Amino acid sequence: MAKDYAPISRAIVENLGGISNIAAVTHCMTRLRFVVKDPSLINVAALKTVDGVMGVVHNDDKCQVIIGNNVSYAYKEVLKQGDFGDQSLEAKGKKKVRLTSRVIGAGILDALIGTMSPLIPAIIGGSMVKLLAMMLDMLGVFETGSSSLIILNTIGDGAFFFLPVMVAASASIKFKTNMSLAIAIAGVLIHPNFIDLMAKAAQGTEVTFSMIPVSPVKYTYTVIPALCMTWVLSYIERGVDRITPAVTKNFLKPMLIVLIAAPVAIIIIGPAGIWIGTGISKVVYTVHNSLGWLAVAIMGGLWPLLVMTGMHRVFTPTIIQTIAETGKEAMVMPSEIGANLSLGGSSLAVAFKTKNSELRQTALAAAASAIVAGISEPALYGVAVRLKRPLIACLISGFICGAVAGIGGLASHSMASPGLFTSVQFFDALNPMSIVWVAGVMVLSVVLSFVLTLMIGFEDIPEKKVDSPAPVATDGESVTSASAMAGATAKGN
Repeated sequence: MAKDYAPISRAIVENLGGISNIAAVTHCMTRLRFVVKDPSLINVAALKTVDGVMGVVHNDDKCQVIIGNNVSYAYKEVLKQGDFGDQSLEAKGKKKVRLTSRVIGAGILDALIGTMSPLIPAIIGGSMVKLLAMMLDMLGVFETGSSSLIILNTIGDGAFFFLPVMVAASASIKFKTNMSLAIAIAGVLIHPNFIDLMAKAAQGTEVTFSMIPVSPVKYTYTVIPALCMTWVLSYIERGVDRITPAVTKNFLKPMLIVLIAAPVAIIIIGPAGIWIGTGISKVVYTVHNSLGWLAVAIMGGLWPLLVMTGMHRVFTPTIIQTIAETGKEAMVMPSEIGANLSLGGSSLAVAFKTKNSELRQTALAAAASAIVAGISEPALYGVAVRLKRPLIACLISGFICGAVAGIGGLASHSMASPGLFTSVQFFDALNPMSIVWVAGVMVLSVVLSFVLTLMIGFEDIPEKKVDSPAPVATDGESVTSASAMAGATAKGN
């Protein structure tokens, strides 16, 4: 029977300080993400005890409540409780915050996660369609170069080719700026004429805008340039709004915004964003090239901890850009195989050993989610973090299985979360043995984490005792009790 998320959502909102304390709410694949006005009103301890809540990640005015695969149901129930509109966010924006390295770092991470999280379903959907096209090509269902195969690849590639536009739309919500203007400016960067111009510039043709040189840059499949440009756009829009007379705002304001923001994007922000994204990718894969399989092992061991802090989303732009440039990604994605399935295997061990029926059901559902679909957060928060010792087993297993994946040279052609159903993303048409390596790593992950969890053990959660109702007296007992009461009354008189 489906869980009723109405009381759960009410308890969550209450422990966040009530509707009036919530400035904004959204959700990703497993978490409700709240922005609150007064962080001191959040009762983290009480939130963690709410039935249906698997964990809580609290950082200043941001609070993430982990629900699991059914987070969309909880989100709908939260929305029914009140209006979480823009006014509260604007009021929050007026609050002055002292800039420190910690605040800046948290702001960048929050912007990246807040922008990319809503786009993940489209990216995964496109990735899986591209994988389907690859498999159909390998099996000879369609002839190589056939129109059907081209159309199927185009369907899968749509989300990636137009990623700057999608990022701009999502970031405009995050930065509270005009979405249509953000999309229009991002559209300039992937306009066919501009793409042709950049291709000529890459071949040596001089390209300038008002005598200012334009760097030859390719913006399709990129994240950082559109994200940075939308952030800058939010300031440009406010500045232009102040200087334009009210009577001309309908036509002069949008024209000035586009005329200022588009050249800034083409000349400054776009190239700088590409430089930042390329720099991050080079750092990540320089480590991989230097350490080889050990880098994959370290990432596999650390992955559950990265998910707990939300840092795993930092790698999303790098993965997308690497797959776009080289066709595959060989460090982060392979490490996730061991990490995800180890959490599933550990959850199976908990379900096998626990005497708590509720925990057993939670562990079995979490194991299925992690192993089959690659969604590991229910297992991470509902089992591993909750019981602590299984998390240690998962970290050890993730490291070992990451090492095996690295030695096997596994690489992903997609960025779907690795699990049984998405394992095809690691199949290499030029290397049939990749199928054997993938199967081996998956089996090893489940078995090793299962055994390690049983060996390390865990402190089982006692079954909740239900108060038994008062025993119903028999007729004889009733008579006896009545006689005793009557006797006691008589003595009292």
